[in-house]
Amino acid sequence: MKLKAYIATILLLLGITQSANAQLNTDRITAIGRNALYFDDYVLSIQYFNQVIKLKPYIAEPYLYRAIAKIQLGDMTGAERDCSAAIQNNPFLPGAYYTRGFVRMQLKQFEKAEEDFTEALVFAPENKTYLMMRADVRLELQNYSAALDDIDFLLRREPHSASINFEKGVICMAKKDTVCALGCFSEAIQYDSQNPANWSARGLVNMMLNEDNEALLDLTTAINLGSRWAGDYINRGVLFYKKHNYRGALADYDKAVELNPKDAQCFYNRGVLRAEVGDWNRALEDFNTAIELDPDNVEMHYQRGVVFLQLRQWKNAVEDFDLLIQRYPYFLPSYYLAAQAKTALNDPKAAYLYQQKAHKLEENKDEIQRQQKQVNTDVQLAKSQPQKRDRRKEFSNNAAQNRQEPQETERYQSEARGSVQKRYADVVNEPDIVISYYKQTPSLRRTNYFHYILDNYNKSAALPSPLHFTVQETALTAEMVNQHFEAIDRLSSEIDKQETGKGVSTANPQLASLYFARAVEFALVQDYSSAIDDCTRALVATPDFTIGYFCRANWRYKLLDYQRSTGDIYDDKHNSQLDFELILRDYDQVLRLQPDFTFAYYNKANMLCTQKDFKAAVDYYSLAIEHDPDFAEAWFNRGLTRIYTDDTDAGLQDLSKAGELGIYQAYNLITRFK
Repeated sequence: MKLKAYIATILLLLGITQSANAQLNTDRITAIGRNALYFDDYVLSIQYFNQVIKLKPYIAEPYLYRAIAKIQLGDMTGAERDCSAAIQNNPFLPGAYYTRGFVRMQLKQFEKAEEDFTEALVFAPENKTYLMMRADVRLELQNYSAALDDIDFLLRREPHSASINFEKGVICMAKKDTVCALGCFSEAIQYDSQNPANWSARGLVNMMLNEDNEALLDLTTAINLGSRWAGDYINRGVLFYKKHNYRGALADYDKAVELNPKDAQCFYNRGVLRAEVGDWNRALEDFNTAIELDPDNVEMHYQRGVVFLQLRQWKNAVEDFDLLIQRYPYFLPSYYLAAQAKTALNDPKAAYLYQQKAHKLEENKDEIQRQQKQVNTDVQLAKSQPQKRDRRKEFSNNAAQNRQEPQETERYQSEARGSVQKRYADVVNEPDIVISYYKQTPSLRRTNYFHYILDNYNKSAALPSPLHFTVQETALTAEMVNQHFEAIDRLSSEIDKQETGKGVSTANPQLASLYFARAVEFALVQDYSSAIDDCTRALVATPDFTIGYFCRANWRYKLLDYQRSTGDIYDDKHNSQLDFELILRDYDQVLRLQPDFTFAYYNKANMLCTQKDFKAAVDYYSLAIEHDPDFAEAWFNRGLTRIYTDDTDAGLQDLSKAGELGIYQAYNLITRFK
């Protein structure tokens, strides 16, 4: 059986209630969830594990697998919660401690992460991944001796491991022990001479030791081996610049910009070089870009200020020098250059004040020399450790699941597959739940688009087709629109036959049913004014018609939204507010008649958001969630609303839950809002 067909079969199984048969299928569902996880189908895998957790909340594995999927989607808060649940259910699962330790590193809870990795090592004392991770977190805690203990333990087992020698070199660099680091990186090169990261690392150390020729050879070797790290080109460009090989330096800076167009340092160094050769306009472009990318790096303003002087943009030059003076008040060149610009602006008094301030500062030359060392206005070295395996940005789910490393898999075209957190999602609320003949329900969401009151109404066969709750309305084709206009004509004839001239009343419920049927047809062809009028007539005869009030509220809002979007609305704010009050009143009537009608709580919350009454909106989203804990859209919208009101932590937790319940766009927002 093909995989898609097999998944479809399992999805059918997911609809089974908690019967004995469903209990027997949890192992099968878990296996399919792991398959989805293996093939990077993280959102779908979460849905499988949700079902297993509902049926068997006392076992650990589905929580752990769901945590792994959430990690791949960037939801660290949700992953930590699942790891803790897995550990609570089974405290003897080393992979759960390892996974939670990794998550806590992402959350910068380094002490707790170290505790987790240590606990994992109790069950697997020689696990290489666990030891490397604990060394990393100890490095973050600046506990260098303990980090070296972990690495040296591994080196005694694998003395010829390039990766472990590399890790030791990183720790030595953090300790500022460049001699040790040089030896470690040389060992890494000896055991793996084809890895450009090893040559990059040694090249960086040689630059720090002012061994420029050796550094140039190392960096050139790294680049020839295919290094894609922009820092290698930046650093080699610095070496070329120092040797006055401006052509080679410019070529390297251009390549660095190509590889990492978001790195301010690439543009800054290229700007310095262009200024050196008098290419002032292009230098200004580079400095502008560098400052835009790194606005907190005020040193860049000095070089841009010099370029502004050359281009006779005196006011801009003064602004840059003033900014540098605020950060580095002992950096005398800023005063003299600002004075030069003020003189050019024919403001000798201001120029004199800058010069006088500089002369006073010069009286304490020793202090000036000490303070001036803080300012770096030359080309800058790429100091980040090149190509270091950052275990805070990767995750070995194989270590968590105790299985072998898989081969790289193909990417999939489906929007819900793979690392969906990288796919841009608009920061907008999920739309209202509406009633329609056409049902378009997102397949992954766990929201229960059902309420027995609509089911009972459908059983009465009052309408030609059953109505459905949906969050995604279907766009009608021309043929479908014609069919609905024909239905309107047919219903109008029926209404004319039964109309007595006295209007609709409780004495004629059949006429009320016809009015509501025509209202639904009018709404489908987007004639909301007529739909509202007919629905109101129906409600006169059936004042306890819950579905009618819910539909009228939805249609009133659609009409108001349309009028606002087209500008076809009166300017009287009082009347506009009255329209909102009528909509809210209909939802309130629904809730008085049917207090468990979750969709009314949700839609009312959406309305309150449009009114910027976010506190009340959160309360109504919470009521919707209280009645249906799997209401994905309510979790999503409450999360955004909380973020709007600066309750970011709670908002991210809500978005995490929404993602867990199938709104995969939440993972992109979690990544961005973090």
